[in-house]
Amino acid sequence: MPNGIIIIDKPAGWTSMDVCAKLRGILREKRVGHAGTLDPMATGVLPVFIGRATRAVEFADKGDKEYIAGLKLGLTTNTQDTSGEVLEQHPVSVTPEQLEAVLTQFRGDILQIPPMYSAIKINGKKLYELARKGRQVERPARPVTIHSLTVEGQPAPEEFILRVRCSKGTYVRTLCHDIGQALGCGGCMSSLRRTMAAGFTLEQAVTLEQVQAAADPAALLLGTDSLFAHLPELILSEEPERKLRNGMTLVMPCVAPGEYRTYGQGGEFLALCRSEGGKLTTVKSFFNV
Repeated sequence: MPNGIIIIDKPAGWTSMDVCAKLRGILREKRVGHAGTLDPMATGVLPVFIGRATRAVEFADKGDKEYIAGLKLGLTTNTQDTSGEVLEQHPVSVTPEQLEAVLTQFRGDILQIPPMYSAIKINGKKLYELARKGRQVERPARPVTIHSLTVEGQPAPEEFILRVRCSKGTYVRTLCHDIGQALGCGGCMSSLRRTMAAGFTLEQAVTLEQVQAAADPAALLLGTDSLFAHLPELILSEEPERKLRNGMTLVMPCVAPGEYRTYGQGGEFLALCRSEGGKLTTVKSFFNV
């Protein structure tokens, strides 16, 4: 049975769940899940977890992400991107220098009001369900971090290309909307391509066409441990490995505190473990039972 992570370059027009459904059919595996939902208009890095690797999804959405986004000025829509209903249009005469001056207020720790067209729940109702009924509700601002925000180009007088590296929970279309408001002309997102998520990049991504054409699609899977590549590895000897497989806590006073990707003698990735107080405990196991 296939187990591992495949990085898909999601095509425009597909939902993230569409991609999972397609991979279920190609790989003939029911256990398929993704990390970091991309809207249908967005393209780029979508990590998809197959088989037992689905146990790692909960750890994949916590890290930073990077995007290349189109900022269209002079246009405000109800979805904060060009797929929505136009609310306002204004003439634009913004120079790169004027844009750069405004971007300084959006770098670092900022507050964002989530868009109405999002899957966030307020009183048990998803915002986009309320938005489709024409309802607006109060949304508390949420803290996010914009680690870097740079202008990469200006393909048209009213359009700029931005590169954004940000924390989990950041809405790039809201960022585009807010930049437009700060400039006084309005703005929205015209395109979005994710270049990095969960530590994976576009260089590691494959298209659905490539997966379908592969003689052995399972060969395109990365190991589940690739998600934890930033952590130190810990190789267990035979007896500790046996104990870990039986769900026991290991007494290992020589192991420094912290998290580890833990392997058995045969090289199999066993678990994400945490060392604390001289004891090694399993956070999540990934070995085949």
